[in-house]
Amino acid sequence: MSDTYAPPQDPLDVVHADHEVLVVAKPSGLLSVPGNGPELADCLLARVQEAFPMALLVHRLDRDTSGVMVFALTPHAQRHLGLQFEKRQTKKVYVARVWGRLEPKTGTVDLPLIVDWPNRPRQMVDHQNGREAVTDWRVMRASDAESRVRLMPKTGRSHQLRVHMAELGHPILGDPFYATGAARDFPRLMLHAETLGFRHPDGGRGERFTVKAPF
Repeated sequence: MSDTYAPPQDPLDVVHADHEVLVVAKPSGLLSVPGNGPELADCLLARVQEAFPMALLVHRLDRDTSGVMVFALTPHAQRHLGLQFEKRQTKKVYVARVWGRLEPKTGTVDLPLIVDWPNRPRQMVDHQNGREAVTDWRVMRASDAESRVRLMPKTGRSHQLRVHMAELGHPILGDPFYATGAARDFPRLMLHAETLGFRHPDGGRGERFTVKAPF
């Protein structure tokens, strides 16, 4: 991260809390977990643990992505939720604003990804060595300038949605890694984790939490 890390200081936004799970809304610009070095210590996990000392990490969102995150409040819940993410049993829906008119209205990107080592944390498509990465999309509305889309990742690779949209020629607006020119010139990355569905660790009932996109 070459730019100075200055995360937003919004108060913790708790969406749901019970005896096993905690669901919060992460703001854009805040790391999910600490980075390397004391200047990158402020993160959502640290803020959550100030209020809920027993909270445990289950998954993460990119620093610049906002939206729904779930934390476990017991080791049992952490194992239970972690397995659901690992086995792709969670339901994730993102909202993004992307460059240009994305057509057709629905589709799937199936392009394997690998870290671009000299330029990390950037990722790149690699058909030989990349790991499977699949994203479904659905256009909500579109103009010649930009499209608002729902993105449903079937896998959970780093930067997956960002690379897949850029590979289609429709980078996510405000993306400092994969957008260029006017598409980069936005106050934030226009990517938001809107809905997260999972089975509750206590009893297995289906839960679904939604936080509307702030853009």
